[in-house]
Amino acid sequence: MTEPILEIEDLNISFFTRAGEIPAVMDFSCTVLPGEAMGIVGESGCGKSTVSLGVMGDLGKNGRIMSGSIKFKGRDLTKISEEEYRHLRGNEIAMIYQEPMASLNPAMKIGKQLMEVPILHENKSKAEAAAMALEILEAVKLPDPPRIFESYPHQLSGGQQQRVVIAMGLMSKPSLLLLDEPTTALDVTVEAGIVELVKELGETYGTSMIFVSHNLGLILDTCDRMTVMYSGEAVEAGSIHDVFDEMRHPYTQGLFRSIPLPGADKHDRPLIPIQGQLPLPHERPTGCNFGPRCDHFKAGVCDSGDIHMHPIASGTRHYSRCVRTDDIDWEAPPEIAVQSDEIEPGDVVLHVADLKKWYEVSANAVFGGDTQTVKANEAISLDAREAETVAIVGESGCGKSTLAKVLLGLETSTDGDVKLDGNEIGTVDIAERDNHTVSSIQMVFQNPFDTLNPSQSVGSQIIRTLEKFKIGKTVSERRDRMLTLLDLVKLPREFATRMPRQLSGGQKQRIGIARAFSGEPRVVVADEPVSALDVSVQAAVTELLMDIQRSSRTTMLFISHDLSVVRYLADRVVVMYLGHIVETGNTDQVFSPPYHPYTEALLSAVPIADTSIEKRHIVLEGDIPSALNPPKGCPFSTRCPRRDDVPNDLCGKEQPPLVTLGDGHSVACHLSQEEFAGMEPVIALKSA
Repeated sequence: MTEPILEIEDLNISFFTRAGEIPAVMDFSCTVLPGEAMGIVGESGCGKSTVSLGVMGDLGKNGRIMSGSIKFKGRDLTKISEEEYRHLRGNEIAMIYQEPMASLNPAMKIGKQLMEVPILHENKSKAEAAAMALEILEAVKLPDPPRIFESYPHQLSGGQQQRVVIAMGLMSKPSLLLLDEPTTALDVTVEAGIVELVKELGETYGTSMIFVSHNLGLILDTCDRMTVMYSGEAVEAGSIHDVFDEMRHPYTQGLFRSIPLPGADKHDRPLIPIQGQLPLPHERPTGCNFGPRCDHFKAGVCDSGDIHMHPIASGTRHYSRCVRTDDIDWEAPPEIAVQSDEIEPGDVVLHVADLKKWYEVSANAVFGGDTQTVKANEAISLDAREAETVAIVGESGCGKSTLAKVLLGLETSTDGDVKLDGNEIGTVDIAERDNHTVSSIQMVFQNPFDTLNPSQSVGSQIIRTLEKFKIGKTVSERRDRMLTLLDLVKLPREFATRMPRQLSGGQKQRIGIARAFSGEPRVVVADEPVSALDVSVQAAVTELLMDIQRSSRTTMLFISHDLSVVRYLADRVVVMYLGHIVETGNTDQVFSPPYHPYTEALLSAVPIADTSIEKRHIVLEGDIPSALNPPKGCPFSTRCPRRDDVPNDLCGKEQPPLVTLGDGHSVACHLSQEEFAGMEPVIALKSA
């Protein structure tokens, strides 16, 4: 057997605070072979990032390795000096963090930052280091490497910044590369490019990798093996095939049932959230940590003592931390969650016609001068009916959030109509809207952590909203309504006295939903409401939104870049690109060919955690152009992989009209009907 690059055995890591010792990682073991990519998955707080920081020797002043070993090329890193560690970091072991700007100096040019690596680690001259930096910038497929070399970090897009950080990590050709959620903040199209890049570079340089992520689809696309963590422990480990197709731990099974795979349906096959919450470190139960949330828990067996990892079958590298692996019928279908009848949409509640939102910006932010026009929204038209979910999808910069701001009155429209129940609201600023209009169109924000006042209790913040909307005549009536709203979002009534810091991320988002629905809105704009949450919490919040919508017949505009979630819960989909609608139709139409080429690329980019699914491979080059200087003709023409299929470069000369392909299905594209008719599915079953 090949000598492992990394071998972790019985690792225990604790952090020491005023409250005492907090065990963060317990009894953790894993092995990474040369050229192998190991994925580590699990919910927030499970310890996966702590393992990476332990390998890097970067646990800070409060963190300490209590026992166990971390062997890198046979050398125990827990026993080496800080001087020896400094030589390894960046030279043989490198780490890429979630937020690229945490690794880049905003005051230094990219080239100079890259040059530091070979100068410090390999004693290269400045000329040699500059040549190496240009070479690695080209290797990570950045456009115009000499220009990037001379640029500052703020002059690059998020995807370009992440590529620079990957280049920095690979400069000294390390044997082991640690990636901690490296694509979380990126659009799916950029994420697809980064994933493809990481795979290519791993093959080119023979680098072993540890890929930390909560995205199971991403792990499937990038890794050879994976370890599932829960509450500081590894609960299952094996090859991708072992864990995806032969899972042998109830927590792993729960994770897969929480994500909207292609077969999920919000009416017939709803998601099944994992019950309960991740235990706090000082409240872990006896025996199996997952016991209180497990459907297969058996008293006297699962809580009788410490449980260790054991092989599923002799001679395999598939392990589980479950004492009932032989007792559970792993092939049994899940108990179907509560099914619901399909909702019949009502009349049009929100009507948007030829909406334009333009901004005049100064050409020189400091000294003024000529102004330029940013066309954030250009001729947007859509209808949303009562009890209907309309998804708006697209990359960052496509105009989704600008549209939401106009609907909410945070911005006013430049031209066009925006009508709520027949009343024009697009030209009315929120300060000039009456209470009824404000309460009729509400928003659930992306980040639940930033939407609550940390110095006020949860109940008082909901009551304040009720006071604003003049709901309830007395304090007692408003308190009763607040408690009813807590019931609505399935939180205990005693949470009314809790402060936001005492709530988990999913619980905070439920409070945000309670506040949004407090005024019985006609329309709720949900802006990426589950993207900041763990997959099990995502499932619970998604189902909660659906339940409330069914009972209140609220119209929902769901803004997202996650097409898996969109496919699951949307009735109709609007695809936006650079301020334009490029495709619109019901969910089945938009997710089946024929597609707009941009929709086709978006679908190809979505990671799907299902080994039975096969995807066509489409990676878009470049980023969305600036709205200050949009391309002539079709806004997507500069990145379109099908541009050459249209004769006479029509795509670069004329903006395409919105062409109807079927009942309510429209696409803005110059492709001929024959080209559309010949399109094949992006996502299909392998057996088909």
